[in-house]
Amino acid sequence: MGNAVETVSDESMRLALCIVPFLAACVMQPVVEETAPEVAARWNHRPESAEWNTAMIEALLTDGTPMVHTVPADIDHFCPDYEEATPSQRAAFYVAFFSGLARFESTWNPRAAGGGGRYQGLLQISPTTARYHGCDLGEDGLYDGAANLACAVRIATAAISRDGVLVQGRGGVAADWPPMRDPARRAEVAEFTSALPQCSDPVETAALAE
Repeated sequence: MGNAVETVSDESMRLALCIVPFLAACVMQPVVEETAPEVAARWNHRPESAEWNTAMIEALLTDGTPMVHTVPADIDHFCPDYEEATPSQRAAFYVAFFSGLARFESTWNPRAAGGGGRYQGLLQISPTTARYHGCDLGEDGLYDGAANLACAVRIATAAISRDGVLVQGRGGVAADWPPMRDPARRAEVAEFTSALPQCSDPVETAALAE
């Protein structure tokens, strides 16, 4: 009986010695959190840029979640490594993309008005389109840069989810924003976005001209 108890105790001790390092490793393992990438946007020279970038990132990671998690069929032209990017890196890509589009729509002027006031703000959104997509804005709300960009995320999310493309064949973003139907303007935006760290491969400019 004494030998049996001693044997059991020895086995228990050996088991404990095996388990303790494992548990210690689990306890000491640091929790790795995703670091938000630096946002490179073509409007970063504007004094409102930090506010715009923050507002758009927040919108992309909430209302824009379906778009961020979609891999558009033509994404390689704008961000070759998009599929491997994290959600926050993808969101930062879209900020860069829309900052390029905004150059053609408003030259980054949040008070820009086109079509006699029918199209408003940074991305020239019509109040009718904004209401259709549930953008809860007051009168002249689209002239607020952050609100305009957040609304654009809703519009783009619906279009990209519907068409499965970013701009190809006048679908996706190109369905609502005509500058993305122009090969030269697409190429200019792609040249900027494809140079982002999360989109590191060279852009295929020949394919953009098709």
